[in-house]
Amino acid sequence: MSTKKAIAVIAGVGPGTGSSIARKFAQHYPVIVLARNPSNYAEVVQTINSSGGQAIGLSTDLSDSTSVSSTFKKITTELFPDSPIAAAVFNSGGGFVRKPFLELTESEFAAGWEGQVKGAFLFAQATLPLLLKGVEEKVEFPPSLIFTGATASIRGSANFSVFASAKFGLRALSQSLAREFGPKGVHVSHVIVDGVIDIPRTKEWKFEHEDAKISPDAIADSYWFLHTQPRTTFAYELDLRPYVEKW
Repeated sequence: MSTKKAIAVIAGVGPGTGSSIARKFAQHYPVIVLARNPSNYAEVVQTINSSGGQAIGLSTDLSDSTSVSSTFKKITTELFPDSPIAAAVFNSGGGFVRKPFLELTESEFAAGWEGQVKGAFLFAQATLPLLLKGVEEKVEFPPSLIFTGATASIRGSANFSVFASAKFGLRALSQSLAREFGPKGVHVSHVIVDGVIDIPRTKEWKFEHEDAKISPDAIADSYWFLHTQPRTTFAYELDLRPYVEKW
């Protein structure tokens, strides 16, 4: 397989938000979807390919430099040589721990940092040269690097010290990258997803209001909105929540 068409890379693809983002961007680009476990992306890859799009899944541990390096070597030398990246999305849910602070282990705390901040660091280092290539080659929309945040990105709640510290770090990293690479033409942004996402794991969760859960397809629409913004109106941050969510 060889093409110079710009591609999208979605990291952290599961049956919810990641799959919705992949399907949305696959309407316009060939997509590479990354997850540690192939079972997480198998269905969305099959769905995209059977509907006329192009999707490839690669098993990748985003917190492991060797794994990330191997994945992007495959992308750039075998799958899509010489192709720029039009959009890169870091949607990893790694490192989520909900536990009283004094019960936490060092390895649990480190896992949060590895899954979010180190993973984002490795992903950004791998994708930014190819996003800058997209700037040089004047792809249709400004090349985009989007990070998925959470309520914990801006508020540390009780029993969320691992996840909040990691998400705070991810947000800080994204801010620095936005300030460094925005002037170079890469649109770096961070999305705070504030609320319960309507995914298979939360299907049985009951709320008083029918609109209490966030649609993953609606999240994907917002990511596409960010990606298609012109250079004169780059938004760094969006926060998304149901209108009935308290904040």
